[in-house]
Amino acid sequence: MGNAVQDKDSQLSYLKNRLNMFLEVLDSMDPESTDVDDIDRLLQMLDELEFKHDQFKKDWDK
Repeated sequence: MGNAVQDKDSQLSYLKNRLNMFLEVLDSMDPESTDVDDIDRLLQMLDELEFKHDQFKKDWDK
């Protein structure tokens, strides 16, 4: 998939990019045509972002 993100600056950049991607997807959605599958995908994206944050935070606490 991609290279491992090792240092804190790269990890923060990764998280910011993923959050921006999420916001772009959210902004592009039409409330009138959004269905349950779309909402589920947004929730999945947030779960993945939270997982990565938790994973990186363990590195930062060392």
